[in-house]
Amino acid sequence: MLPVSIIIPCYNAAATLARTLDSCVIQPEAAQIIVVDDGSNDASSDVVRHYGERDRRVGLLRMPNNGGAARARNWGAMHATQPLLAFIDADDEYFPGALAAASDFLEQHPTEASIRFDVEYAGFPAELVAHPQFAEHAATLSNTVPSSLVIRRPVYAAFGGFPIDDFFRLHGGEDGAFSWALSQLFGNPRLHDAKRVRMHYHPRIHAERYFRICFGMQTPNRADVEEVFRLSGLFVAAARTSMEQLRTLNMPNLPGGAVAPT
Repeated sequence: MLPVSIIIPCYNAAATLARTLDSCVIQPEAAQIIVVDDGSNDASSDVVRHYGERDRRVGLLRMPNNGGAARARNWGAMHATQPLLAFIDADDEYFPGALAAASDFLEQHPTEASIRFDVEYAGFPAELVAHPQFAEHAATLSNTVPSSLVIRRPVYAAFGGFPIDDFFRLHGGEDGAFSWALSQLFGNPRLHDAKRVRMHYHPRIHAERYFRICFGMQTPNRADVEEVFRLSGLFVAAARTSMEQLRTLNMPNLPGGAVAPT
């Protein structure tokens, strides 16, 4: 099995973080669990320290101030040591065996850059869940949310991590830009045979707005939509350029994938 570094961005999530960590520590493939405290002013860091005292895989990084989930994920990824990266929000949770399925898939498919989980949406408003198109759009959303993603660390690094534009931080969409780049350059496969991660509802969650827009219950601001596509297109283009530059480098094949010094 390929070992995994789990990255958990956390901002004032003391009420839910223990549930998330409980779901992480039971994953044998999780060789490293990094919680990035994104400027919290609650007891989030105390929760992490408590788990770290019982499980040496659990570690804490602290951002100097709140910079948003994308920055926190990228900072955590810079400290990751394992060949695979998994991202989960501090109010979501993995089902048992989730990382085993992802690790096995990527070990058996060495040319795949990443794999996604099917997401269970818990506690969402009944009017959304009962909509006849809910399952269709839930599957689409499963292809974008960070908590569904397990990716090879070199690919994530080549992309430069999640985009950190201020617009994305305010309105969401950085995960969509990242998944678009994955789809364009590598494909964005998903294990759809079972639910393997649970997203818990909370007020103002971006997923609710996504569903309401898809179902015609909410009208998006046209300028915001145009900006999302503009920024996403720039990110995809930058990721494509990075991958093309890497492919043109003269990197001799050395044991362990090392590159000869010059």
